[in-house]
Amino acid sequence: MIEFVRNARLWFAPQEVRREGRTPDYRFSLANERTFLAWLRTALALIGGGFAVDQFLPHLRWAWRAGLALALLAAGVLCSLRAINHWVRCEQAMRRGEDLPVSRFPALLSIVVAVVAIAMVIVVLIGWAG
Repeated sequence: MIEFVRNARLWFAPQEVRREGRTPDYRFSLANERTFLAWLRTALALIGGGFAVDQFLPHLRWAWRAGLALALLAAGVLCSLRAINHWVRCEQAMRRGEDLPVSRFPALLSIVVAVVAIAMVIVVLIGWAG
């Protein structure tokens, strides 16, 4: 968590990342940027899914609707924050000639999405049965 906070200042000052190490092959930096953009697309999809659950399932009990929507919205927020933090960490590692950082976040995000999907399957099945 401390590293996350320390890196937060670099989110708005990417030129600071350039002050250490050597400039990596531009293809690696561009690949890092594409990965960042993929994480942002995922975050936007999760946020859109959260709003869709809230807006397009009005007959669903409020607690279910709010719970599913908030889970998707929270996952989207975390995903967007993780995207920029991961970009900074990878850029630093490449400049230092270190291994790229590993993360448990993809597994955590996958589990959250799977739990929400299972809950939505249950809601659909209960809705069809009722």
